Amino acid sequence: MALTKETDLIKSNKLVNYLSLITSSGTIICCALPVLLVSVGAGAALSSFVAVFPQLVIFSIYKIPIFIGAFIMLIIAGILQYQSRDLPCPADKKKAYACMQTRKVSMIIYFTSVGIFIIGLLFAFIIPIFILV
Repeated sequence: MALTKETDLIKSNKLVNYLSLITSSGTIICCALPVLLVSVGAGAALSSFVAVFPQLVIFSIYKIPIFIGAFIMLIIAGILQYQSRDLPCPADKKKAYACMQTRKVSMIIYFTSVGIFIIGLLFAFIIPIFILV
């Protein structure tokens, strides 16, 4: 019984980590990429990018819900990471090694998601405050 509960927690942890990576990548697409292109003088590249992908404007319109969703996913993924940090790995050496590698990859994905979210947050909300002042 406990083994299936731990296995389910690890599987849900992987899923939530990937979902948090996808949602935090949405913050880059909606906000950080356009600001970066304009700040390096590639406004024409941005306009042709928007011409090819007009959905980028929809991302920009809904940037607050996108950031809230990404933040919620990061919180859930962080809680699951914290809960699964002390779960035992199998006694078999190959399975134990795979278990430890999966935990490392999971932590890398989580902290990459957090980093992407922070970059998007900086470009969308923090830097514009200093530019307007």
